[in-house]
Amino acid sequence: MSAQWTQLTFKLNNGREIPAVGLGTWKSKPDDARNAVKTALLTGYRHIDTAQAYRNEAAVGEGIKLAGVPRESIFLSTKINNMNHKRVAESMDESLKKLQTDYVDLALMHWPVSFDPAEERPTVLKDWNFTNTWREMEKLVEAGKALAIGVANFGIRNLETLLASANVVPAVCLLELNPHCPSAKLVDFCQNKGLHVMAYTPLGSLNSPMTEDETVRSIADAHGRTVQQVLLVWGLKRGTSVVPISTADSRIRSNFDLDGVDLTDEEMGSFSSLPARFKVWKTWWSKNVFSSDEEGRDFYDGDRLFEQKK
Repeated sequence: MSAQWTQLTFKLNNGREIPAVGLGTWKSKPDDARNAVKTALLTGYRHIDTAQAYRNEAAVGEGIKLAGVPRESIFLSTKINNMNHKRVAESMDESLKKLQTDYVDLALMHWPVSFDPAEERPTVLKDWNFTNTWREMEKLVEAGKALAIGVANFGIRNLETLLASANVVPAVCLLELNPHCPSAKLVDFCQNKGLHVMAYTPLGSLNSPMTEDETVRSIADAHGRTVQQVLLVWGLKRGTSVVPISTADSRIRSNFDLDGVDLTDEEMGSFSSLPARFKVWKTWWSKNVFSSDEEGRDFYDGDRLFEQKK
C-alpha cells in the first residue's frame, strides 16, 4: 500500500469514497471544536467526524464555514444518538441545521441500543430495537439527507442480526481500535462482509498507556516519527480509516503529517501482538454489545471489564 496516506481514500460498498485520515471531535467543547475543524481543513484533512451526542455539531458547522473549503470537497459524518432511535428523520434534520448543510456523507447509528428519551436515566426501549432504527436510517438515503449510512460499536452478533434484515448493507462500521484494542476477529468479519471499518481512539485515550509502551516508542524512534504517527499508520495499513481526536493546532497538523511513513510486516506484527489491553467503553450497555470471542481476546472476566491485563 502506498505511503501517501493523506491522499488515500477507501471505496465504500456504495461506490463512494471515504478519506483515510479524518478529524474526530469526541469530547471537543464547542469553541475548541470550531477551531480544530478549521485548522484540520486548512491543513488538508477532508473528513470531519462528529455526533449528536457530542453536542458540538453547530461548532463543527461553523468551523467548516470558517475554513472556506467547499462543502463538496468534505466528507462529513455524524451519528444518531441512542435517545433518537424513534425519531431518526427529525433528529437528522436538527443535525443538518446545526451543521449548516443539506446532507451528510455518512450517518451512523451511534450504538445498537435504543434509549427511552422520556426517562431521566438511560432506559432501553422495550418496543424498539436497532433493526427498527436501521429501517428509519435507510430512509435518510432515500431522502438524500445521508449519502451513506453505517453503524458504530456493533459486535459480530448484532451485525449478523442487522445484516439478516437490512435492505441497505451498512457502508461503515465505526469501532474503538488501536493496538491495545485490536479486535482482529471483528475487523475481519466487517471487511469480509464488505463493511469499511473506521477506527476511533486510534491513539488510545487520555487514560490509555499506549504512548508509554516501549515497543511503540522504539518503532517510532526507529522511523524518526512520533508515537502518534506510527500508531495511525498501523491503523491505515490494516485497511481502516482513522479519526484521531485533538484540539491543539500543532497536534492536528502532526497527526496529518503521515506521508512517507511505512511499517514493515515485522513492525506491524509487533504492534498487533502487544499484550496489554485497554478499552475506553466500560458502560453497562457495552457489555451487551461485545463478547470476548468477537474482540479476539477476553475483554471481560465475568462481569468485570479489565484494563491493561497482561
